[in-house]
Amino acid sequence: MYSYADDSIAVVVQDTLITDEMPNVQVYQSESVARLLREKTTGKSSQVVEMAGYRVQIYSSNHQQLAKQEAMRLEKDMQSKLDMPIYVSYVPPFWKVRVGDFETYVEAQEFKTNFVQLFPELMGDTYVVRDQVTIKK
Repeated sequence: MYSYADDSIAVVVQDTLITDEMPNVQVYQSESVARLLREKTTGKSSQVVEMAGYRVQIYSSNHQQLAKQEAMRLEKDMQSKLDMPIYVSYVPPFWKVRVGDFETYVEAQEFKTNFVQLFPELMGDTYVVRDQVTIKK
């Protein structure tokens, strides 16, 4: 119910009258409702989908004394040089660094080709791998 008395709006929620004199109103909504409202107001869809896809692995080592340090160093170094997500993981006994979220093998292979041209010192450790990826639709 809306009331326009004195240029104020009153809304009845669960049989309780809420007016502008009650500034501490909390609205609870699911993330899907919030996403739909953002899409409606901005005109942009921000749906995120997890799916089987591909990443480019640029480092893998099981040398326990150095592998973690090298993986973290490489992640930090690549974050300043690449505009895409970088993932560091430990799957015993290997530390791995992977780059990107690609839907197709062709996209990942194309990135890999360009990557090794920019960073030839990593060519021996760089290859396309299947992985669970996050894609914005």
